[in-house]
Amino acid sequence: MEIKIIEEKNNILFGRKEIVAEVESKSVPNYLEIEKLISEKYSVPAENIKIKKIQGHFGYNAFKIIALIYKSKEEKDKIERVKKIKSASVPAR
Repeated sequence: MEIKIIEEKNNILFGRKEIVAEVESKSVPNYLEIEKLISEKYSVPAENIKIKKIQGHFGYNAFKIIALIYKSKEEKDKIERVKKIKSASVPAR
């Protein structure tokens, strides 16, 4: 699997690089595979990358990727929302 960068811009306000890329694959790539490809291409740790969207179209092997690359994990955590996972021990109402 190889990643092809379509668009890249620096967002100075949020201190990140915003990229739009394309990946060709037989099946839908998962977030970890995409993070690994981007981290190798840009030489940044995978924890600094936020994958916003993996978009495919029926019948095509090309997938559009929208990702954000932050300078550090702290910057990413400051801006990006953290998903809360409900505990299994909480009773249903």
